[in-house]
This record gives sequence, structure tokens and C-alpha cells, in this order.
Amino acid sequence: MDEQINIHLSQPRTWKRMFSMLLFAVVLTFVRSLAWVIVVLQLFFVLFTGEKNNNILDFGRSLATYAYHILLFLTFNTETLPFPFSPWNVTAELKFPE
Repeated sequence: MDEQINIHLSQPRTWKRMFSMLLFAVVLTFVRSLAWVIVVLQLFFVLFTGEKNNNILDFGRSLATYAYHILLFLTFNTETLPFPFSPWNVTAELKFPE
């Protein structure tokens, strides 16, 4: 068992994955904060105009999809790195156990 752990720890892809996960965990915190800004902006827009702003809606949807892709990567459901390592809002391929 210890030998198997040492093998996994010595593989560069394990360390790359760990570094990528830490990086995207930080990005996700920023995305969460930005989502709250969008929530407040849309709320004020609706309060003052009575209508939703389509640009804010589109950006909010796009940001939510990006956060979803980050979470898929962090939870090992995909090996596809989110933006900027892949195009913005590309549908991530899910990896299901066989």
C-alpha cells in the first residue's frame, strides 16, 4: 500500500492536477464574489426599471456555467481544465464509472 502511494506521489500528473485544483479553487472564490455582484446589479436593475437586463442575464448564465465546469473539475468528474485552458463555456465531458 505504501509503495502504491509513493508511486502516485512521484507522478508529475498528480502534482499538476493538485496545482490546477488549488488554482481553480481560488478562481471559484472570485467567481462566487462576482456572482453576488451580478445578483445585486440585476436586483437594482429590476427595482429601477421593472425589467431584467438581458446582458446581465447572459453574463450570469455564462458565469454559472463556468462555475459548474470548475466544480466538475474539482470533484474529479472531468479531466477537462476549465477556461482559460479550454474555450469559455465548452460543455465538459463527464466521466462516469463503468
